[in-house]
Amino acid sequence: MSLLGKKFPAPIAKPMAPFFAAGVVILYGINSLANTLSQTDEFKNDPRNPNAGKKH
Repeated sequence: MSLLGKKFPAPIAKPMAPFFAAGVVILYGINSLANTLSQTDEFKNDPRNPNAGKKH
């Protein structure tokens, strides 16, 4: 007897594919925005900026 109960042949990944794709698009957008904002004059020399010591 299984501890998880009866197995049903329900598809999980295929119906969730649009949500996975939307998540990737949102994460890409947030990453792009964060990289762009870290290069602005206000945060260019901030010690919390990981690119503060690099010359671009």
